[in-house]
Amino acid sequence: MRREELEHVLRSTGRIVKDWNVLIIGSQSVLGTIPESDLPLEATASMEVDVAFFDDPDDQKADQVDAFIGEFSPFHETYGYYAQGVSVSTAVLPDGWRDRLVLVESENTQPGRGYALDPHDCVVSKLVAGREKDTKFADALIRAGLVRPDVVAERIELLVDVHPLVMKRLRDWITAYLPEPDGC
Repeated sequence: MRREELEHVLRSTGRIVKDWNVLIIGSQSVLGTIPESDLPLEATASMEVDVAFFDDPDDQKADQVDAFIGEFSPFHETYGYYAQGVSVSTAVLPDGWRDRLVLVESENTQPGRGYALDPHDCVVSKLVAGREKDTKFADALIRAGLVRPDVVAERIELLVDVHPLVMKRLRDWITAYLPEPDGC
C-alpha cells in the first residue's frame, strides 16, 4: 500500500460514516507516521487498512465501512485495496497510546483525518497478535531502524491485562534486539 492509497481510504471513510476522525489501528498506520520511501516492503505489503472510530460503541460505523469499502466491495475490486472496520478494542495497545497518536491530515484526506498509531505502539500491538506476518512486520521495522528496540521493550511493559505467557513471549522476542547488558 502507498500513502496516497491510505489517504484515499481516510477520505472515503469520512464520507461514508460522516465521522471525520478515523483511527488507523493496523499495520498500515505506519504510512501515516514514517515516510513511505523509508518503509521496508514487509511494512507496506498489506492491501487492508484497519480503521476504527473513537465514538462507535455498537460498531455501526465499522459495519458501514465494511459494507461500502470493505473486502470484496466494488471499492476493493476497483482499487485493489480496502478498509476493514474494526472496534477500538480490536488491538491490544500499551497504556497511554492515545496520547501518542499521530495526526494524518492533508487535502487528500478531506473531509476525513486519520490518527495513526505511534510506530512503537503499532509494533507492540502486532507482537501481541503474534501471527507470523506480524512478527515479520515488527522485525522489518526494527532492522530498518524505524523503531527502537528499547522503546518497544518499554512499551511492552505498559501493556495491561495481558496474559503472563504472552508477556513472556513478548519480552523474549524483544530481548534478541536489545544490547547485552554490561557485565561487572
